[in-house]
Amino acid sequence: MSNPFDLGAMGGMGNILQQAKEMQERLQSLQEKVGAQTVTGSAGGGMVRTEVTGKLAVRRIEIEASVYADNDREMLQDLIAASVNDGIRRAQKMMADEMAQITGGLAMPGLG
Repeated sequence: MSNPFDLGAMGGMGNILQQAKEMQERLQSLQEKVGAQTVTGSAGGGMVRTEVTGKLAVRRIEIEASVYADNDREMLQDLIAASVNDGIRRAQKMMADEMAQITGGLAMPGLG
């Protein structure tokens, strides 16, 4: 039976804790890096474009004049929503791709 006070066993636990701390630091650094990056979502063949940060914040929406020239309010609303959703999906994929590089593809609950 092993001794629960065996310092050799505690050394292994300390190593695991150090690795967990290093992983947490790398993940935090990654979140900051990706949070500062942007992706562009689009809809209507690029007639509506949305710039989204890695923190899922919408920075800018660009709309080509031809989209609202017809005064089709419903179509414009649909294109904006589709563009924002596309931007969010792209930002989430960017984060997941970066995360996979750090974790070696290991699934991390709540992070992918």
